Amino acid sequence: MRPAVYAVLNLDAVQHNLQRVRYYAPEAKIMAVIKANGYGHGLLRIADALQTVDAFAVARVDEGIRLRKAGIKNRIAVLEGFTCAEELDELLHYQLDPVVHSFTQVDIFESRTEQDLCAIWLKFDTGMNRLGFKVNEFNAVYQRLNRCSIIRPPISLMTHLANADDKQDPATLKQISLFNETLSALAPEVQPKNERSIANSAGILAWKEALTDWVRPGVMLYGISPFSDSTGEQLGLKPIMSLHSRLIAVKPIAKGDKVGYAGSWICEKSTTLGVVAIGYGDGYPRYAKGGTPVLVNGQRVPLIGRVSMDMITVDLEAQPHAKPGDPVTLWGDGLPVEEIAVCADTIPYTLVCGVTQRVQIVEKTAL
Repeated sequence: MRPAVYAVLNLDAVQHNLQRVRYYAPEAKIMAVIKANGYGHGLLRIADALQTVDAFAVARVDEGIRLRKAGIKNRIAVLEGFTCAEELDELLHYQLDPVVHSFTQVDIFESRTEQDLCAIWLKFDTGMNRLGFKVNEFNAVYQRLNRCSIIRPPISLMTHLANADDKQDPATLKQISLFNETLSALAPEVQPKNERSIANSAGILAWKEALTDWVRPGVMLYGISPFSDSTGEQLGLKPIMSLHSRLIAVKPIAKGDKVGYAGSWICEKSTTLGVVAIGYGDGYPRYAKGGTPVLVNGQRVPLIGRVSMDMITVDLEAQPHAKPGDPVTLWGDGLPVEEIAVCADTIPYTLVCGVTQRVQIVEKTAL
């Protein structure tokens, strides 16, 4: 018997989505972004399904270490790099490639005398204004790092797109131009050796100008669209995760009855109420609005009342024969996670990343 709440992961979809990346960027090497526990899908599970990629990217050192201890041999880039000499020692020990984005990191590298131990990614801030070196800093930093004996040449170069999910925003082309123009000022003899990476998922799908030596697909690998005006399926992707529960109670409610905490939903006419065993304690969005669609027996019904820690309530007018134990889908086939994100004033990333540990994972490997 399955538990009250479970997520089904279609692992065959991972390979399908990877092939879509290859379709859009046939000449590029692929650095699969599997940070945040594989976007909520399981770090090791997704790494195992993607072992044919050229490299992985994680956010933090401990994520990279976990992959190494699990036997992952691919290159692993650590997007947040390191903050102290002790973290650098861990990166070196586990053969992880740090992203270098601060002068503190440069100083630490310059204090080391080892030879050719560390491959790095040097990050250029082209407009995200988060991590990376500005245009007036970049060349001098590059030259400093190029003289560090511990760094294994050549230095790889990257930037991150801030607005690529808006296909009409000219900021993306400005970022790409700034990246290319600044790098063209580097010494001509080293330029051809420096591999470059710009494109995230949105960059891969919408901005051919962002396709360079490496691409860094993230959310599209999980079958989710990076754009607010489309779903992953509309882009030819296959969602990996679907989230499920069941009805645990069905009861009539009369006109004027209030439902849930604070009585925020008032019944306008007599109907049938369904209680579903899922809530924000499982990762269902706390701020999903009334009317958010839920599938009961494969048919849409609206969410009513506030989302609780363990339960939500739905109006079963469209499902008059529903009964306790009937299946419920919160997102999945027929109900894209992108649609639920809109109803909760969030993005689909937060939903799949937010599925909690008490949700049982069921792996599906047959299409």
